[in-house]
Amino acid sequence: MSYSAPPVKFTDQGTKVVLDNGIVKVTISKPAGLVTGISYGGIDNVLETLESETSRGYWDMNWSETDGKDIFTVPFGAEFKLIYSDADKVEVSFFRPFDPNRVPPMTPFTIDKRFAMLRGSSGFYSYGIYDRQAGWRDFNLNQTRIVFMLRKDKFNYMALDDKKLRLMPSPDDLSPERSQQLAYKEAHLLTDPIEPSLKGEVDDKYMYSCDNKDNKVHGWMSEADMVGFWMITPSNEFRNGGPTKQDLTSHTGPACLSMFHSAHYAGIELCPQFRNGEAWRKVFGPVFIYLNSKPGGTDVRALWDDAEQRMLAEVNAWPYTWPSSPDFAKAKDRGQVSGRLLVRDKYASPDKLRSGTEAFIGLAMPGEKGSWQKESKGYQFWTQADKKGYFTIKNVRAGTYDLYGWVPGTVGDYIREGDPITVKAGDDLQLGGLTFEAPRYGPTVWEIGYPDRIGSGYIPDPNPLYPNRLFVNFEKYRNYGLWARYAELYPTSDLVYTVGVSDWTKDWYFAHVARRNAADGTYKPTTWQIKFSLPYFDASLGAYKLRISIATSNQAQVQVKVNDPASSVVFDTGLIGRDNTLARHGIHGIYMLFEADIPATSLVKGDNTIYLTQRRNAGPFNGLMYDYLRLEAPPS
Repeated sequence: MSYSAPPVKFTDQGTKVVLDNGIVKVTISKPAGLVTGISYGGIDNVLETLESETSRGYWDMNWSETDGKDIFTVPFGAEFKLIYSDADKVEVSFFRPFDPNRVPPMTPFTIDKRFAMLRGSSGFYSYGIYDRQAGWRDFNLNQTRIVFMLRKDKFNYMALDDKKLRLMPSPDDLSPERSQQLAYKEAHLLTDPIEPSLKGEVDDKYMYSCDNKDNKVHGWMSEADMVGFWMITPSNEFRNGGPTKQDLTSHTGPACLSMFHSAHYAGIELCPQFRNGEAWRKVFGPVFIYLNSKPGGTDVRALWDDAEQRMLAEVNAWPYTWPSSPDFAKAKDRGQVSGRLLVRDKYASPDKLRSGTEAFIGLAMPGEKGSWQKESKGYQFWTQADKKGYFTIKNVRAGTYDLYGWVPGTVGDYIREGDPITVKAGDDLQLGGLTFEAPRYGPTVWEIGYPDRIGSGYIPDPNPLYPNRLFVNFEKYRNYGLWARYAELYPTSDLVYTVGVSDWTKDWYFAHVARRNAADGTYKPTTWQIKFSLPYFDASLGAYKLRISIATSNQAQVQVKVNDPASSVVFDTGLIGRDNTLARHGIHGIYMLFEADIPATSLVKGDNTIYLTQRRNAGPFNGLMYDYLRLEAPPS
């Protein structure tokens, strides 16, 4: 905080309130709590003035009654309160109570939307407190977020990270006159964009999705004004689904979002369901809306570089000291948990523990292995261990948690056995050495892929008709239409992988999908073959075990047969997943691990074949991505 800067001023104009620190001026409707104007850098309003005042800067949510019908709501505050005001800080509240008798019904919780501005700060903060009292009716919270719609005549460049900075289409380019809608409403082929250099590209907001752990700063830049608008999220503790949950960032609009909860890349399982009058209270945020500027003629990348530096400063300042609400836990109300994770894989490194190198370790609500992926009601706190497996999880809110994790290069999920961990204010809990007993049955016969929880295999170049030039040289999976490339590469027969000859980085397709029949447009199940040799084989030793590690699945089903495609199924995953990852240009969703027993009587000495049939074929998006497959011999 700069005490040489002008003081923060609060003005009540009746139907609006204004927060102004001499750098940024924010106008908010009263009592609704909608941001109607942001003045900065000589621009009277960076928000889209062609939009109504209710559609410029707002909190929103998608929710449903237990019947599952989705309802979109922008919660208008009904009560305004000036929480705090002096020369250094102004904090205001817009409170929406719950009315159980309202028609149509409203979401059964209260929401307190807060906005704050600090002296000398080039931006402002927002956070929300959601509260549900015991006994209120059941519902599902499908999505909640904060949204800012920027001026399309000003903001034309978007940035997500050092590699993802580009000139973007105008929202007018997505009109029927200037584009062709593709397989779903979000994807458009630009046929006559205002900026001619963008002609022939595909634009889809899901191309710019990001993992929670990496989603710390993103936003827009005005090249003409050399002004940037950025969403900075210094902590993931309030987001749902853990560090690898993917979600939207910024996209053509120009839209800038902070996503708190959603089902994206995971499906309805991730949406919190409140039943039997369950009480609930959670703080979302604060997030920081940062504005910056550079001299005219400067490259727009300078705005991004500055925003990255500001993001680091906000991360280092977490947990903030300034929020007035006691529901936001300050540093003194938090603790930390430390330890070391070791891995035992008795056939990979017999009788030897190895370090859980760069393991992802986190605290989330008590549950089962991997349950943190579908957890949305509580808070999560994650870190990454060092090369020797040592970790410290800092700034943990007081509460009761299980300790979860996974190790890159090791299949499966870790959970600390025993009672959950209770963290109290000021705690420095030392857990000591912890051992992850990696899933293992017997020695490895063969393996395909690398167990890192993302899709393994060859990702093809995009169809030349549907490129996004930002992703030509990296993250090719972000391109549109890759589900159709399988049928082009395997038009009449399916993938055959020969252990010891094939290379999984080149010969194993990244997505097991149905094949489209070019003649009639229907889709057919596909069967992949894994050919391998057993030079030494003794049926009396018993079954082999096939581990199927799945990075993501969308309404898929895999059946396993051995040696004879007409033989009985030895394993069936059943219908799994609603991740929709392939359509949304991702490479992972909800991680799953299956173990298939392969009867010794099904195998022979010499050449063998395992058949993997993805039998769901309702459309192009039925399919899954394998993370890793391993065949294990009987224990020796």
